[in-house]
Amino acid sequence: MAPKVLVSDKLSETAVQIFRDRGIDVDFQPDLGKDKDRLADVIGDYDGLAIRSATKVTEKILANAHKLKVIARAGIGTDNIDKVAASKKGVIVMNTPFGNMITTAEHAIALMFAVARQIPDANASTHAGKWEKSRFMGTELTAKTLGVIGAGNIGGIVCDRARGLKMKVIAYDPFLSEAKADKMGVEKVELDDVLARADFITLHVPLTDQTRNILSRENLEKTKKGVRIINCARGGLVDEAAVADLLESGHIAGAAFDVFEVEPATDSPLFGLPNVVCTPHLGAATTEAQENVALQVAEQMSDYLLTGAVTNALNMPSVSAEEAKVMGPWIKLAAHLGAFIGQMTDEPVKAINILYDGAVSQMNLPALTSASVAGIMKAVNPEINMVSAPVVAKERGIKISTTHQDKSGVFEGYIKLTVVTDKRERSIGGTIFSDGKPRFIQIKGINIDAEIGAHMLYVTNNDQPGIIGALGQTMGENGVNIANFTLGRSSAGGEAIALLYVDAPVPQKAIDALQSTDLFRQIKPLQFDIG
Repeated sequence: MAPKVLVSDKLSETAVQIFRDRGIDVDFQPDLGKDKDRLADVIGDYDGLAIRSATKVTEKILANAHKLKVIARAGIGTDNIDKVAASKKGVIVMNTPFGNMITTAEHAIALMFAVARQIPDANASTHAGKWEKSRFMGTELTAKTLGVIGAGNIGGIVCDRARGLKMKVIAYDPFLSEAKADKMGVEKVELDDVLARADFITLHVPLTDQTRNILSRENLEKTKKGVRIINCARGGLVDEAAVADLLESGHIAGAAFDVFEVEPATDSPLFGLPNVVCTPHLGAATTEAQENVALQVAEQMSDYLLTGAVTNALNMPSVSAEEAKVMGPWIKLAAHLGAFIGQMTDEPVKAINILYDGAVSQMNLPALTSASVAGIMKAVNPEINMVSAPVVAKERGIKISTTHQDKSGVFEGYIKLTVVTDKRERSIGGTIFSDGKPRFIQIKGINIDAEIGAHMLYVTNNDQPGIIGALGQTMGENGVNIANFTLGRSSAGGEAIALLYVDAPVPQKAIDALQSTDLFRQIKPLQFDIG
């Protein structure tokens, strides 16, 4: 059955057609997002939800989203999605951060020009029949210093455009390396340098606990006299009341805001002040940008629902279509390793340690780690997936650590998963053979070579004659057909393991019969999702 997607906001017909062309069953209801009760009633029928800003995806709506796998926002902002609730539900949240980069950067440059030349006030004055040529004395951008807070995707474009305007660009961004700054032709500085040196300051960072009120009253008072402030990023980054006070005192020469702490912004201390340009969150409001983000949403959602490729996800590691093809078997292996340990572990898990060796160590390790953790936790809650598992693990205080190393054995690559509880450590290793199928290659430090099936039986015993015969005879007498049989031992006469791949779940009467022989120390039926 084809995946089913609901489009609950206004998306272009071209984007809707992409869903259809990719074989997705799409339900285009562009006004449904405004009716939260109706949305909550119908959301349970869909695998995907494509939205803009009008749809509010709340915990209540997600509670009814029994099939939902992905929510995709056409645009960068996802404040209208309860991402914590979505993650706990196992729903991927995507956005399209690149579709409106140029548009938003251009808007910041446009506002910079507008505030430098007082264009809105001059326009209003001229429309009013005045000719106040001497009133609107502006300033050039050429040779001025632009301080950019956040030199990522959008900020980087602003830097490039500003250099084209012959401005000197300094950038504050903790994630910007010196090498990247040199390549961009900007000077990497600390925030205090931006405040002290910049003639114009423009912000291009998300709103986080670290960036909230980054231009506080205290920091604004450190700025160069005559500075002009531009904010096309997020409301809450700048103390608007402080900007208003410093404008009236003459310390700040002008300001341009496209975003506000409270939106829609029907009131602001900035409104009505001279040389303040305000626009209603128009950063992404161009025909090209709206079309771009709509098309990206359709492609991203289709890729995920049809191939498993994850792009621009906010609550799980992204996996490209190319990675999905190569990593598919490894992700399955990681999940199987986790499932084995999850089913074998009865005590609360304290820590999960994962070793990636050889070729697999060069892959997308966060995705593999998520798959392993999900496999472990599914034993307790079958609803957990790669999205929700890290969230649940964090809530439970489980420490997750990973190590990767160059090829150290006979296999081109392998994964070793170790779980720590108060009572013991339990480990299992696995690899992918040339046939593309996952194998268990080590359990409790004992080497094995076990093909993985939907139904398996794990047995431990002291190494001694007669074990194979007893296992085979008991299974046969109880109607269990063995598809594959793997043995391993620590040493002659030491601990031994048998792992049986069987055609159907092992009945309790067979387990009881094995236990009655007193030959076996541990007997555990296992199930794996090999679909």
